Amino acid sequence: MSHDRYENPLESRYASAEISELWSAQRKHSTWRQLWVWLAEAEAEMGLPVTQAQIEELRAHIHTIDFAAADKYERELRHDVMAHIHAYGDQCPTARPIIHLGATSQYVNCNAELMLIRESLELIARRLAATIDALATFAEKYRDLPTLGFTHLQPAQPVTVGKRAALWCYDLTLDLAEVEHRLDQLKARSTKGTTGTQASFLHLFDGDHAKVRELERRVAAKMGFDATYAVTGQTYPRKIDAQVVDVLAGIAASAHKAATDLRILAHRKELEEPFEKQQIGSSAMAYKRNPMRSERICGLARFVLSLQSNPGDTLATQWMERTLDDSSNRRLVLPQAFLGVDAVLLLYRNVAEGLVVYPEVIARNLREELPFMATENILMAAVQTGGDRQDLHERIRVHSQAAAAEVKQHGRSNDLLERLAGDKAFAGVDLAGAVDASKLTGRSAAQVDEFLADVVTPIRAKYASTGDERESVRV
Repeated sequence: MSHDRYENPLESRYASAEISELWSAQRKHSTWRQLWVWLAEAEAEMGLPVTQAQIEELRAHIHTIDFAAADKYERELRHDVMAHIHAYGDQCPTARPIIHLGATSQYVNCNAELMLIRESLELIARRLAATIDALATFAEKYRDLPTLGFTHLQPAQPVTVGKRAALWCYDLTLDLAEVEHRLDQLKARSTKGTTGTQASFLHLFDGDHAKVRELERRVAAKMGFDATYAVTGQTYPRKIDAQVVDVLAGIAASAHKAATDLRILAHRKELEEPFEKQQIGSSAMAYKRNPMRSERICGLARFVLSLQSNPGDTLATQWMERTLDDSSNRRLVLPQAFLGVDAVLLLYRNVAEGLVVYPEVIARNLREELPFMATENILMAAVQTGGDRQDLHERIRVHSQAAAAEVKQHGRSNDLLERLAGDKAFAGVDLAGAVDASKLTGRSAAQVDEFLADVVTPIRAKYASTGDERESVRV
């Protein structure tokens, strides 16, 4: 490894080898060559003067790319596709005359990118399914453990630890549905020609429109697509990039939200992400157990979110049939958006599988706020014993304010129950029973069960055979 040049941390530090290989120069240019082979095959099948020997020669050199030669050609020609055509032609002298026959540069560029996007989305779908599975397992384990709920980051009606995890998990199931939708909608550009008119192929087939359409269909089928974009300019619609990166940004937002929740819960000492035996939390404060995995999720997710506007800007500024200002930024945005989300999901799964719960701390924190949480039930119970609802409401308000003052101003324990017990208006109410946390979480546990059965189980079944292997995570 060279240490005197900048390296992208997404590739060297965070993302998986699998996603990095997908967006590598070798994969990109091997895919270009595979596309040239498929074009030659389809043209031969359609009766154009392309021989089997030429096709076999091209096929033999799909992966043996001379990058030095291509680089030399590009320095001279200032055109990357022509540089690789020349480098390929040097290795395939018999086939040189028919390489790229009738095609434009975007035949290889766009079609290769669509294939890489498809494979990358499939990988991200597996990552999502694995993380969903881990969160669902956690949610099931803690389905009925009461914990303090929060709205506005202020104490609110109790939920369960499992119900909260189900919220995080549900966001990811919605993201997975969007990924699957984008995969379902993805098409090939195939052989659309220089400005999308297929004029060159119409010329090759002597004006036979049916043959041009059949060539387009055959090449798309060889690429593994059953449809092509109905109309294009020089490129496939840049709307597609915007839609894809929107999905990736959505995943990043879901992960950021969950990781932020975990950081807050770690602050409350209720939940912790995995912390290894030799792990150091701080170079100065040796006692610290910083939630660095969750922090890294947030940092990487924020980077992906920052990329979201770029494809939309590119789409908006593609004048007429196409301008070249899309090329340089797409080389950055598409790979890095995928690498960033890949890294986020690797971390997210790692955290979800190793979450540590501290039930006693959760119970203590809940007890401190529970009297306030129970006031609605106490109010209703007191009314049922014959009390006046409005009078009771005012009494609870006054007692609650006084109890809050004890906590906030004097640092004492919450004595609301004692105050209510001393008020004859609540004499007929079982105050101890009113603060039974297990009776204040509503349908939390049942909602977890229903969510797992209705939403998670089908996902587990669908992705069981495509199990996402654990990647080592640098944390």
